[in-house]
Amino acid sequence: MYVPFENLPGESRIWIYQSNRKFSEEEFSEIEADLKTFIEGWAAHGTSLEASYELKYNRFIILAVNQDVQAATGCSIDSSVEFIQSLEKKYNVDLLDKMNVTFKLGEHIAHKPLIDFKKMVKDKSVSENTIVFNNLVNNIEEYNESWEVPAADSWHSRFF
Repeated sequence: MYVPFENLPGESRIWIYQSNRKFSEEEFSEIEADLKTFIEGWAAHGTSLEASYELKYNRFIILAVNQDVQAATGCSIDSSVEFIQSLEKKYNVDLLDKMNVTFKLGEHIAHKPLIDFKKMVKDKSVSENTIVFNNLVNNIEEYNESWEVPAADSWHSRFF
């Protein structure tokens, strides 16, 4: 069952998928429609999940589930991954590779393989103050507080 993202409690579980490229406005509109349809039918053991999504920067898809109503189970999580894989095929993008880093360069959102990001650190092209997207956050509260943070305050700090 779809609920507005802002109506979910802070402890709601989230999954963040980052695209290796920016989506067009048209693609993002289609993805939003597909997400609403998916979430309306998303269930765990036959029970609807109270869930939502957020789309950010024409690059990120954030899924959220209120675990207090019904916890996401292995099968329901698998179905969300299958849905994300279908988007990968439809738009020829990579949404599941966790070995990439997305960060801000001024107003621009950059996406690099981890090895390239490490090289940028070494070359001082990015610093501990570079805003990175910490996609390892687990719930909405962490997402709101710790998703866009200076590299020094995230798991990326190990590279400096």
